[in-house]
Amino acid sequence: MRKFWGVVVGVMLAAGTAVSARAAIKGDYIEVRSADVYTGPCFANSEVGLEGKQAILAWRIKRGSWQGTSLDGLSVVSVVQANATLGDPYHNPYPAKSILILDERATTQQRQALVGFAKSAAGRLTSNVVRVTSAPIQVEVGEGRNHGRVRMVAGELARVQTRSLCQGDHICGNEEVYYPPLTKVAHAMPAFTLEQSFSGEGLGTVWNRMDTRSAFVGNFAL
Repeated sequence: MRKFWGVVVGVMLAAGTAVSARAAIKGDYIEVRSADVYTGPCFANSEVGLEGKQAILAWRIKRGSWQGTSLDGLSVVSVVQANATLGDPYHNPYPAKSILILDERATTQQRQALVGFAKSAAGRLTSNVVRVTSAPIQVEVGEGRNHGRVRMVAGELARVQTRSLCQGDHICGNEEVYYPPLTKVAHAMPAFTLEQSFSGEGLGTVWNRMDTRSAFVGNFAL
């Protein structure tokens, strides 16, 4: 099963890279889950069915348009509450609930486009949006040797901070990318989550978690 997922991730990333040159919209992507995504089977099996039902997804659009509306420089965040561990092939996480946090700088037309983009990019994860709100969204993505370092703040609602994985993050020695990213990406790498929090309304839950191997940092091209 793990080899199968490895093939899936490889094919998905290769396909994403092939279409990125002709993509209409592209930018940075951050994903953090409530279960480890880079882990060994022993850790993953202890979490499945118990953890991994929440996720925070963020897109920072560098350039591009959605259905004719320019979204250059804007961001959108989706916070998800599912019924089962996201990515587990043996349990159905749907229907999931989600809220969308739109960049407060967006115009009315751009907000509509951001909603459409997020729903398309996240698919079934955003098929049941229970709340749409806006907030100042800041996304900082490291480059070069700091490529795994990300800081995302969506007002007082959501916050994510990551760093690159290091040798000390290998606990059992059998770690791998156990779960692939939840959305279409051009490239993504697992990262260590220093902090992830959600304190908004609509999902019936809030959380504040630290120090897990539960993030992906990459870019998208659609």
